[in-house]
Amino acid sequence: MNTITRLVVYAIVIMTFATAQAQETKVDSTKTANHYKIEALEDLKAKIEKEEREFLKQEIEAINQRLDAKQITAAKAEELKKEAAKKRAANIENRMAIIDNKIALLARNESGYETNDSSGGYFSISFGNDDDESKSIRVGKKNKPRKYDRRTTTDVVFAIGFNNTLIDGVSLDDSPYKLAGSGFIELGYAWKTRVFDNTNFWRLKYGFSFQWNKLDIKDNNYLVNTDGDISLQEFPSDLNKAKFRTTNLVFPVHIEFGPSKKIEKENYFRYSTYKKLKIGLGGYAGFNIGSMQKLKYKEDGNRVKDKQRGGFEVNEFVYGVSGYVALGGVALYAKYDLNPLFKDQAVNQNNISIGFRFDMD
Repeated sequence: MNTITRLVVYAIVIMTFATAQAQETKVDSTKTANHYKIEALEDLKAKIEKEEREFLKQEIEAINQRLDAKQITAAKAEELKKEAAKKRAANIENRMAIIDNKIALLARNESGYETNDSSGGYFSISFGNDDDESKSIRVGKKNKPRKYDRRTTTDVVFAIGFNNTLIDGVSLDDSPYKLAGSGFIELGYAWKTRVFDNTNFWRLKYGFSFQWNKLDIKDNNYLVNTDGDISLQEFPSDLNKAKFRTTNLVFPVHIEFGPSKKIEKENYFRYSTYKKLKIGLGGYAGFNIGSMQKLKYKEDGNRVKDKQRGGFEVNEFVYGVSGYVALGGVALYAKYDLNPLFKDQAVNQNNISIGFRFDMD
């Protein structure tokens, strides 16, 4: 009995000691967390001064560009430089005071008080006219000056529409693929660069896109590979659906041209093509990264979904011509594959797509 009692006492003592140690560790870790926050804020103070000086350097470069372009006089340039230096000095003083207050708050408290230090960073979404301040919000630092001349812009590419193939000796009306059920989707990213220094009439648009081209097969037919020969044959039973899809990764390049409006501000200028006529002509090249035939039918009263991936002799290398015409934010878009859909066939089929493109700024 005495032995059991001693064991219980020992257990209670050990648990009490462990609990006290855990509580002490928790308090110390909180203090350590605040200590690390204070160290981070001290490091941030050094970064603030360096950042503001870099911003001042960019502003002075923009002023010098305006001076070289004879948009302002030397006296005006000197005045603007002094104003910029004064503003950046005030920014350093104000931002340092904010950091010092946060350090003092953390130093006199053991826990809590998130400082939410972002050093002026923010996230935003841009839509509509990029040169309209009410519709354009930038991603970056609040205090960072606008670049005086931005020759390259970026945008997400999205296009959707009808898809089919052009077959030697066969009109679209007699195509083995449904006109209404066949379609395409394109999703990618594009850069647009002004070609010349002093005019925005010519632009180069380039990037990468994923293209999904779908064909809806008519007349209860489906695609069959017979020793490399791709043909349409009648399915043994009634098909509810027969679709063939290719997935391509391509790299489009277009020469875009059309009028634009020059918007000049005090510290920067932009060319805007918002609500202007835009024409783009070019092409694309890339790779096929997948193909699939999807069949839906009933067998012995059961619904069957059959997905056949690969094995259709699709050309691995994809290339073609494309173009668009836009007035506003939407463009009429067309693309045509110069390579046949299936390689080494007696009769060539070339994919063609017509639809709408939504990456116009």
